[in-house]
Amino acid sequence: MSHFDIRCRKCNKILVDTYCAFCEHCVDSLLLTEYKEKKFLTNGPGEGIWKFNWTPVHSPISKVPSPLVYRSEGLADALGLEELHIIFNGYWPEKGAMVESCTFKEYEAAMVLENARENDIEGLVVASAGNTARAFAHLAYKTGFPAVIIVPLMCLDEMWYLEASDKIPTFVVSDGDYSDAIDMAKRIALASGMPFEGGVKNIAKRDGLGVVFLEAVRVMGRLPDHHFQAVGSGAGAIAAWEMSERFQGDERYRGRMPRLHLAQNLPFAPMVKAWNRGERTLREEELSPALVSEISTRVLSTRYPAYSLQGGVFDALKATQGYAYGVTNEEAFAASELFKRAEGIDIAPAAAVAVGALKHAVEMKNVAREDNILLNITGGGESNIRAEGRVNPVKGIYISKKTSEAELKEAICTTLNRTF
Repeated sequence: MSHFDIRCRKCNKILVDTYCAFCEHCVDSLLLTEYKEKKFLTNGPGEGIWKFNWTPVHSPISKVPSPLVYRSEGLADALGLEELHIIFNGYWPEKGAMVESCTFKEYEAAMVLENARENDIEGLVVASAGNTARAFAHLAYKTGFPAVIIVPLMCLDEMWYLEASDKIPTFVVSDGDYSDAIDMAKRIALASGMPFEGGVKNIAKRDGLGVVFLEAVRVMGRLPDHHFQAVGSGAGAIAAWEMSERFQGDERYRGRMPRLHLAQNLPFAPMVKAWNRGERTLREEELSPALVSEISTRVLSTRYPAYSLQGGVFDALKATQGYAYGVTNEEAFAASELFKRAEGIDIAPAAAVAVGALKHAVEMKNVAREDNILLNITGGGESNIRAEGRVNPVKGIYISKKTSEAELKEAICTTLNRTF
């Protein structure tokens, strides 16, 4: 018998022991994992991220280390904060951070792959702008679980795998952005018979990303007052909110919900602009592909964010009385340099956007000096992996948005036969 159920936030239908990305009745609502044990425990089915009871996996075979959570001194002093805790998701061996893919997407990939395996799914199709691809490639290779990865050419120069890319089937969309890669992934899923991973609608994806929040509460012994994070699709922020809600069922932590502080890279910041206008609906002109080309953090560039749907980013910000910040390329670069000087490690561009948002919040007095603040550094330590010579360029099969179904099926068949 499973230790969780799956419920639709909108119609409240309960789905038991099923692998499902969405409710068949409510396409505009997220499903939610409901764990039968309401108390937060560390008696899960394994070590690392598997030590927690609030994960939708029963018997994991992968070994994935937990994030590093520590009380900041350098950045806290630089910003005038007394209780700043950092979640570092990356590779920083001397500090005890051992996530070799250098991204918190590794927790997502582990949870999604293990959940799929336990539900007798025989492979997945995954779209990515960089970090997700690397994490899925790494764990798919290590566990032997088939995964097909779709990425946009515009992001290829910044991408890398831990393994040689010929070991993981990768398709490169030559004439599109991240959102076009998502569209192509859905086409490839239909043509190959392997399901699309589901993106933010996959409960395992969000619960995997929520592991960072669980580890932070375990280390701090309390819920934070504020949680800072950069957002692309919004899955990680929604995950933090969902975990906060679960903690309300444990009397040890019940109380005020942590306030979400979310950030995007200007000028492509559709969710930030909509929230600051007080609107649930995104504006089409603010989702323009032209704006994507102007930002330095392409991993935050999806034109299909989970903002308006029930249980999405709008609801998360509303429930937590949150804030949203736009951070320019220049501000993100300055924030990256500040973090490296203050803490002694490099961070990913998206994480720099979150640091930039924290700096804005301090200047705007949205946080107080004595508040307990949690900063999610979603990726970092790439310089350490590069120094070890473990970075491989991503090479793949080039396809166009205009590729016909017949051509697509032929490319898929050839690639899968060669790889699996």
